[in-house]
Amino acid sequence: MAIDVALLSRICEAPGAPGFEKLIRELVLKEIKGLADEIRIDNMGNVVALKKGRSSAKRSMAAAHMDEIGFIVTHVDDKGFIRFNPLGGFDAKALTSQRVIVHGKKDLLGVMGAKPTHIMQPEDRNKPAKITDYFIDTGLPKKEVAKYVEVGNPVTRWSPLLEMGECVNVKSLDNRVCVFLLIEALRALVKSRKKPAYDFYAVFTVQEEVGLRGANVSALEIKPDFGFGLDTTIAYDVPGSTPQERCTALGEGAGIKIMDSSVICDYRMVAYMKQTADKHKIQWQPEILAAGGTDTAGLQRMVPGGSIAGAVSVPTRHIHQTIEMVNKKDLQASIDLLVACVCELDKGDWSF
Repeated sequence: MAIDVALLSRICEAPGAPGFEKLIRELVLKEIKGLADEIRIDNMGNVVALKKGRSSAKRSMAAAHMDEIGFIVTHVDDKGFIRFNPLGGFDAKALTSQRVIVHGKKDLLGVMGAKPTHIMQPEDRNKPAKITDYFIDTGLPKKEVAKYVEVGNPVTRWSPLLEMGECVNVKSLDNRVCVFLLIEALRALVKSRKKPAYDFYAVFTVQEEVGLRGANVSALEIKPDFGFGLDTTIAYDVPGSTPQERCTALGEGAGIKIMDSSVICDYRMVAYMKQTADKHKIQWQPEILAAGGTDTAGLQRMVPGGSIAGAVSVPTRHIHQTIEMVNKKDLQASIDLLVACVCELDKGDWSF
């Protein structure tokens, strides 16, 4: 099955900073129409799509967050330059000359500016960049900026998708690649006429980048017995890395999460996912992420008695940078793994 790059491009390029997911949510709703038995939006803005299973005795849930790291306007100065706070974790050095869109009454294209190195003091040139060093320059005077921009407006990055060899390269693959994954998994279930083993809740969550907030409330409501987090993970398979640092590598298959800083996946789920991948000849690789968390933690904890939780992780280079990169083969493997896992849960060994 070929990856629908045009759809992936639309999903990645749609704006949706944490708490401001309206446009990406509208795109998701359009794409999943007819792919689920029930579709609804909860009070926080999570999209919940229910696909009825062969049995309703248990529930499974997969979560892919719609939000992307972004910014929020805090001040417009007398010259029209915009100051901001981050929404999500940014590596400040990645902001230099980055193009952004300020989403006010009218979208304004801007660029991240900072003090030029030519006029820095020698002792300042080697200091790490700070978020507060940057401002947004729209090229417009204060009078024009004030017509469209006010404190509280969200800001997102601007970067079109490009294909590079077997990879795609664009902003916000964290975690729009898994929004795509979950949509395509629902599409694959419809096309194959396969039914999940149990009622399957495909949830497109909000505000993950600021604390797994959408996944927490969805898990509280749905109360899944089985949970699958869907997110990107580090592929540090580049010059200068060591084998023990790489976490995952592009082109070596779907990541099966063992742990990250927020969750230790249920060993029964990890074993089940590995066995399912092997059974269906789906390429996979183990993933342990030293720092960073995903919606998997919310799915595991925010349920009375907990859920049996694991995660499908898409290996990604350059996470939280200006652009990010994934291999299309890894993405296809991740789609195939999720579909196989939700369809065969009744065949797993869940005993302690």
